[in-house]
Amino acid sequence: QVQLVESGGGLVQPGGSLRLSCAASGNMFRITHMGWYRRPPGKQRELVAFITITSGGSANYADSVKGRFTISRDNAKNMVYLQMDSLKPEDTAVYYCNAWGVNINYWGKGTLVTVSS
Repeated sequence: QVQLVESGGGLVQPGGSLRLSCAASGNMFRITHMGWYRRPPGKQRELVAFITITSGGSANYADSVKGRFTISRDNAKNMVYLQMDSLKPEDTAVYYCNAWGVNINYWGKGTLVTVSS
């Protein structure tokens, strides 16, 4: 089992920045990727970004966040981060941390990000 706990959400003005953190614990042996999803109000959950946990650490982003968000990892601490810059009101959502591997998939409970003036 893997437990994921998100932190760092909050209220920020348009154009501002936030950094989300995801702390993973448990048996990470079979985890190959970690990422962030979000669920905007009244909408479906969508992928934001993900990164490989194995060597290389290649990252992928949704088109809507490319150039504004950066995902990173610290394997020694079992942490994944999402640096969010130039935030827009449409980035308002509950952000979820996700960890997966072959036949396994784990989710955190989410952290709310609100972008509003």
